[in-house]
Amino acid sequence: QVQLVESGGGLVQAGGSLRLSCAASGRTFSSYAMGWFRQAPGKDREFVAAISWSGGRRNYADSVKGRFTIFRDNAKNTVYLQMNSLKPEDPAVYYCAADTSLYTVVAGGGDNWGQGTQVTVSS
Repeated sequence: QVQLVESGGGLVQAGGSLRLSCAASGRTFSSYAMGWFRQAPGKDREFVAAISWSGGRRNYADSVKGRFTIFRDNAKNTVYLQMNSLKPEDPAVYYCAADTSLYTVVAGGGDNWGQGTQVTVSS
């Protein structure tokens, strides 16, 4: 198991940028694939991005390709989501997820989740 704590959410104007962080506890962070998901009010939770344990493989939802970047620092037990060119359809609670399988993360996240951080975009 790994405990996850997200931070970095907030209010930003459309076209602006935010960087989310997800800090993980435990000594085995580097063995976990990590992912970001989001859930807007009244909608299902959706996949945003995922990264393999080494950082060598990344997956993105079509809606964020070219705008969002997922990266990780295993020395700091942290995964990040750099969000640029934010759009009015991006606001949601953003969640961090972890699993030993990248496939599991991409498919739905796995069993390890953070509490979420709110992102709001003003037009």
